[in-house]
Amino acid sequence: MYKSFLIWASILGAIAVMLGAFGAHALHDIVVESKIEIFKTAVTYQFYHVFALLALTWLQYQKPNKIFKYAGIFFIIGIILFSGSLYTLTFINLKIIGILTPIGGLFFIIGWICMFIGAFQLKK
Repeated sequence: MYKSFLIWASILGAIAVMLGAFGAHALHDIVVESKIEIFKTAVTYQFYHVFALLALTWLQYQKPNKIFKYAGIFFIIGIILFSGSLYTLTFINLKIIGILTPIGGLFFIIGWICMFIGAFQLKK
């Protein structure tokens, strides 16, 4: 599972860099300032959870554990729902998409709780 987490982290990390650069250089010409803040939040949370996926890659490689696998899956789903919904809201004023943001946040929280539980299951 660690290899798939590394692949996901690589892809999502590259996307975060591209979107961050787009946000810094081109977004000001396309959307209003309040939308730029939404976009920045999406990029920031995507990066945070890419780093978490990298940590899980290492953990899964060193000490394979089912709970770490779940944490990674929750982080990936969280990125897609949380950041993806915020990216969408930046460009499309479709309020119904906003419901996905807190659901994605919940997936992030569950992922962190899984990491917490997994940490206690580690043996020396």
